[in-house]
Amino acid sequence: MTVDLARTPSFRLDGKRALVTGGGRSIGLAAASALAEAGAHVTLAARTKAEIEAAAEAIRARGHGAEAMVLDVADLTAMQKAIAAAQPFNILINNAGTNRPKPLTDVTIDDFDAIMNLNVRAAYFVAQAVARRLLEAKQPGSIINISSQMGHVGAARRTVYCASKHAMEGFTKAMAIELAPHGIRVNSLGPTFLETPMTRPFFENKAFRDEVLGKIKLGRLGQLEELTGAIVFLASGASSLMTGSAMVIDGGWTAE
Repeated sequence: MTVDLARTPSFRLDGKRALVTGGGRSIGLAAASALAEAGAHVTLAARTKAEIEAAAEAIRARGHGAEAMVLDVADLTAMQKAIAAAQPFNILINNAGTNRPKPLTDVTIDDFDAIMNLNVRAAYFVAQAVARRLLEAKQPGSIINISSQMGHVGAARRTVYCASKHAMEGFTKAMAIELAPHGIRVNSLGPTFLETPMTRPFFENKAFRDEVLGKIKLGRLGQLEELTGAIVFLASGASSLMTGSAMVIDGGWTAE
């Protein structure tokens, strides 16, 4: 008797080109490193030249393909020119973002504009620029918008950040609908609070740490490497039937 077994998909990204915004540190650097290890040639984009050049060199030193692109994605004209001039990127990690946690009554117009300009305006137009190049070249692709668990729930002191990430979840779904006929998939990734060199000082505040850990059902902060499997999955053919979806990696935060 012949038994047909389902083929196991490949998570390899050989021959693919990936653009990672905010690629010099934290989630961006972890994503770039994982994609390069899976075979992609990665371009790390950020404003700080020394930081991304050092990051790209560290990836190259491991024997993988990486280059630095000094770019402020909030400068939309410069960003559009840079992406239009580059070879199409099959993978986008749309990661550059910011936050200014404050009570609702203390939020300034500058705070609102800073968060929305990077998290929504710049992220939207980066995705548009990458999609345009793929459409011109008639190539498929995977756009991964780095959202947050805060794109699915609310939280005190994060009214603007929550608004920005809810907006990202919305344009992720709408972009997925438009781009699906062209073989371009669009999904979001929503992490919980992660323990990184940048966030560590905040968690030295016991009240804040206890508040956060009280909501993460697994009882601990996330680690950067716990996102990279999902990033490679979303970038690869292993997720070929997935578009317009939100992958939430939150330790159970949004489960209730």
